[in-house]
Amino acid sequence: MTVTDRIALDPLGADIPGESARLRALGPIVPVELPGGIPAWAPTGYDTLKELILDPQVSKDPRRHWRQWPELGEHPSWGWILGWVGVVNMLSTYGADHARLRKLVAPSFTHRRTEVLRGRVEAITAELLDALDEDGAEVVDLKAGFAHPLPMRIICELFGVPEELREATARLIAAIMDTSDPTPEHAAFVQEQIGTVLGSLIAHRTEHPGDDLTTELIRVRDEDGDRLSGEELVYTLLLVIGAGFETTVNLIGNATVALLRRPEQLAAVRRGEIGWDAVVDETLRLYPSIATLPLRFAVSDLKVGDVTIPAGDAIVTTYAAANVDPAHYGPDAEVFDAARAADDHLAFGLGVHRCIGAPLARMEALTALQALFDRFPELRLDTGGEELRQVPSFIASGWQEIPVRLRG
Repeated sequence: MTVTDRIALDPLGADIPGESARLRALGPIVPVELPGGIPAWAPTGYDTLKELILDPQVSKDPRRHWRQWPELGEHPSWGWILGWVGVVNMLSTYGADHARLRKLVAPSFTHRRTEVLRGRVEAITAELLDALDEDGAEVVDLKAGFAHPLPMRIICELFGVPEELREATARLIAAIMDTSDPTPEHAAFVQEQIGTVLGSLIAHRTEHPGDDLTTELIRVRDEDGDRLSGEELVYTLLLVIGAGFETTVNLIGNATVALLRRPEQLAAVRRGEIGWDAVVDETLRLYPSIATLPLRFAVSDLKVGDVTIPAGDAIVTTYAAANVDPAHYGPDAEVFDAARAADDHLAFGLGVHRCIGAPLARMEALTALQALFDRFPELRLDTGGEELRQVPSFIASGWQEIPVRLRG
């Protein structure tokens, strides 16, 4: 196929596995169209995506390497992408700039720092489960009552987000993840909220410094602007706070639904035949919290099989497609099998851009899942015969609500 035959990705992400399979049938790299008509290339296989992620000739800096960056303003329907590439943080930088920004944040997400947080994660988990237990409702939304508030509270405590800003922060991240409305109005709303919400956080912590990571980043900005500019401070907070909770919300929710839909595997987990680590890895493989991440850019012409990606073209990072590649995981790649122990999945990325929050996300999910299923051994889905609804996004993979009965 030619670039004139671009496949439009579903902005609602209604059937991510089906879409991945259809793209894979077309070849290892496929020309696609993102919401609003943004042209890009989509790798469809595990090896192809891995090679592109690790290729130093693939950049994440649109200002330097996206040929269409200068014409962004000519396409009003492209404005939504600014929340992803129109920012200056670890997600949209390359080379020395990326290394500088990552070095400022990475020490806060080490294994040692994660272990320090374990007690707090366990305490909030118990508190939330107590609240569900005491609610008395026949059917509860497990996402709203558990999967969302746990990582949200942890990341807000870590970054010193005051209580009065937490709801607005959650709305901001949800708006960025929502790709169903690629209109100039939605893009303008997101940009306005970034300045308002994160500006308020920075102002609050400037006036009321504390033992938190926002205060530390403000100190770096004020003492050494060469290491962190004011703009970079805002967008670094956007990235680490957003990625620090939204992806873990989906990980906890996706794992819970996967097990409740497969009672035989849940029983094996309860018997100790399958470990919770394996459950988390298989969830990340088959239902990665980030299904397709925009954008990377070809620094030079790239050869992928018989296809040449011209320098300056955009590439999406297709974790969901790569993680179900039968060439890598076998003919049953699209089957959830917690005994698979697929710890080589790409859900956390690879190389210099590997997710720095991976240890924290894993620890939170393991803590939450074990405690949830121990507390409520009769837990089951209660959808009223309707299908669960995917969040309106081709980027995120998760459920809008998770209705459950805590008891039989």
